[in-house]
Amino acid sequence: MSIIIRDITPENVQEILQLRVKKYQTSFIETPQKCLQDAKACSFYQPVGLYTGKELVGFAMYGEFPGEDEIEDKRVWLDRYFIDHRYQGYGLGKQSLEALIQHLVKQYNCEKIYLSVFKDNVQAIRIYQKYGFKFNGEIDINGEKVMVKKVKGFDLKHL
Repeated sequence: MSIIIRDITPENVQEILQLRVKKYQTSFIETPQKCLQDAKACSFYQPVGLYTGKELVGFAMYGEFPGEDEIEDKRVWLDRYFIDHRYQGYGLGKQSLEALIQHLVKQYNCEKIYLSVFKDNVQAIRIYQKYGFKFNGEIDINGEKVMVKKVKGFDLKHL
């Protein structure tokens, strides 16, 4: 079963707004409503639905953001990402993360992908580390630890 990344449209926005994480995960990620508000306020964000066939199973939001200074170039961020509580435990989180990495590499031709995670979100950290993300020592404005994956030369042959 492959993951399909689809833009949010007037046809699927209500379904997107119904997505939820498990109760214990609510402190780790914003709601779809908050994410869409943030995307409206900041044009760098690209919110998307994660599908298996026609079934919506999750949400992600990513974007390419300008560097903090002249030394640093733009950064590609996988800023928000979750699987709906009804679909967790079936490997869809891992499949979605792999699909998102491939999508970001193709879309932005980037050498690195950044994300941030709360230090007590142990389950997410394990998944990110399995896919090559490493802590870089930075803390973001929300107190989350920044992780980065080097994707230069990432194999896109199987796409």
